[in-house]
Amino acid sequence: MKATTEILMPNVLLTCITTGKFKTGCLSVNLLTPLCRQTASMNAAIPCVLKRGTATLPDMATISAKLDSLYGARISPTVRKKGEIQVIGFTSDFPDDAFIPEQSSNLEDVSYLLGEMLLMPSTQGGLLRKEYVESEKEKLLERIRGSINDKRAYSMQRLAELMCSMENYSVYKLGTETDVESITSQGLTRHYSELLASSPIEIFYCGSAEPARVKAALENALAALPRNSEEPDIGTEIRMNSLEEKPRYFEDEMDVTQGKLSIGFRLGDCMEDPDTAAIKVFNAVYGGCVTSKLFMNVREKLSLAYFASSIVDMHKGILAVSSGIEFDKYDAALSEIFAQLEAVKNGSVTDEELKAAKRAVAGAYRSTEDSLGALEDFYLNQALIGPECSPSELAALVEDVRKEEVVSTAAGVECDAVYFLRGIRKGDAD
Repeated sequence: MKATTEILMPNVLLTCITTGKFKTGCLSVNLLTPLCRQTASMNAAIPCVLKRGTATLPDMATISAKLDSLYGARISPTVRKKGEIQVIGFTSDFPDDAFIPEQSSNLEDVSYLLGEMLLMPSTQGGLLRKEYVESEKEKLLERIRGSINDKRAYSMQRLAELMCSMENYSVYKLGTETDVESITSQGLTRHYSELLASSPIEIFYCGSAEPARVKAALENALAALPRNSEEPDIGTEIRMNSLEEKPRYFEDEMDVTQGKLSIGFRLGDCMEDPDTAAIKVFNAVYGGCVTSKLFMNVREKLSLAYFASSIVDMHKGILAVSSGIEFDKYDAALSEIFAQLEAVKNGSVTDEELKAAKRAVAGAYRSTEDSLGALEDFYLNQALIGPECSPSELAALVEDVRKEEVVSTAAGVECDAVYFLRGIRKGDAD
């Protein structure tokens, strides 16, 4: 498995992961744009609308027939949040030419169809078709409204909104209901044109084709892509320390039977020159795997939570704890979650804990090479924040992390905000 990256055209990078490991190929086209409240909903709507029809394949029926003719290829619109960057575009998977009996140009055909979706949408009077825009608005509204159904994910989303209320990180990747409802065909067409001309683009391919062939296919498919010469200003602002001297506390009430306690921390000084391997191992020791301190103590030993785990966002420099608790165990659970962090800061990490954490993180990185989707996402993250290495190389770095590095990483971590989703109090329900 070999990865190469080269410039396809101004502000367009192509990364090829050449491998014969998979029977299917993967190709994604990703437009990068600043995540902000004013444009998040329009950005999220664009790939969904573009997927509805092109100039030569004007509806979903003709697109479906075309995909069937490409040996059952699939193309999906994508909307992702990477720190304070919104990533929109398409991801496709298709049978690799090496596994198709006759001489095939499946790569070229899929590339051209992706280019057509991106650059030649179905229009009416020069505008994106109104019926497609209105239909996708309704679907987007359903997704936003439905996000509340997963209380664990919803609580983490609310934590980000409240903790980072003055930062673009607080914006949900799909925007808001109000902003979706205000989308018009005229406004979306104008924004689409501006986005196409100004956004940096990251393209990823994984399959058996040589990079030269992939490059040629994409140069042909994207020949009409408008580009301006300005260097884009895009990135994520990292706040090293908590917003206030003491943590801020937030609470919502909802008709739930299990409380969701979410806690946000700033990673601190380690983000000045982040060591991804050390930060990932620290997180695994603290709450990122089934041998972590949160799992073994808060959940198993003390039975203070139904679940308790932590994740790190390397893009933004945030550590977040997610836990499900009984309402009356709030104080005890919160205290113990803080206590386990202090234990790591004080160096109370056994050799067994460190070994298990490194095994979990290294194993997760190595398993990335067994999944096309995971590989695509890994190299997208690498393009945005690094480090410049393969999953296996990063796994090797993880295995070399020392206890002192874990403790040093933990030392700068500061709690910024605590969010609790609790049930409706009896007095409030009357």
